[in-house]
Amino acid sequence: MPDLSLSRRTTALSAAVLAVLGSAAPAFATAGPALLHGSARAHHHFVDPHGRVLQSTSSNWAGYAVTGSTYSSVSASWTEPSVGCGAGSSYSSFWIGLDGDGSSTVEQTGSEADCSNGTPQYYAWYEMYPAYPVNFSSPVRPGDHLTSSVSSNGSGSFTLYLADTTRGWSHTVKKTLRSAKRASAEIIAEAPSSTGGVLPLADFGSVSFDGTSVNGSPLGGYSPDRITMATGSTTKATTSSLSGGQNFSVTWKHS
Repeated sequence: MPDLSLSRRTTALSAAVLAVLGSAAPAFATAGPALLHGSARAHHHFVDPHGRVLQSTSSNWAGYAVTGSTYSSVSASWTEPSVGCGAGSSYSSFWIGLDGDGSSTVEQTGSEADCSNGTPQYYAWYEMYPAYPVNFSSPVRPGDHLTSSVSSNGSGSFTLYLADTTRGWSHTVKKTLRSAKRASAEIIAEAPSSTGGVLPLADFGSVSFDGTSVNGSPLGGYSPDRITMATGSTTKATTSSLSGGQNFSVTWKHS
């Protein structure tokens, strides 16, 4: 398993913010380009007559996000998908987190399913940006059931939990980030980026997120922003509607 250090996970609501966050610290990889998971290269909102965001398109995010308040916790479970690899390299990430949608820090944890020169690579990580991400050495394989939570005590202390219940491992990380605004909560499938832009999205088929909650309540109760990943007229990944207010899937469409 390669030691891929990814600088992840912010999306922005304005071109000015994108310009700032797009310079997120680069990652270091044993294969392929230096990866970063910075701001979405495009994030277009569709709103209802009351000004509430109902749906967005992003060039590197698919899933759900909530904004407009202060958030203390987010949680979800998902099954690690299997990537279909051709001869080249492509990348996909699955994570939950606080901040990053309109704020410049992130407090996140998740898993990766990449293709490195045609070879599948799977692993798990956490990140407290602007600090560099940290990869867990514990193995991840397709079909594994992952469950995760990120929570804050409201005074800058965070607990990040990730468990692979199939393999029987878990990690609990406690970190302090007093600059965190806790301005958003997300459950996301992402196409990572390099300094040159968004990288090809690995064909992960479909990933299902279950039992999603924000501040201890079902995600659906927050009128979340449903995000489709698209570049121009090309749809890269679609997000299903919520089932039971908590469950949804993201489906790969194009690299």
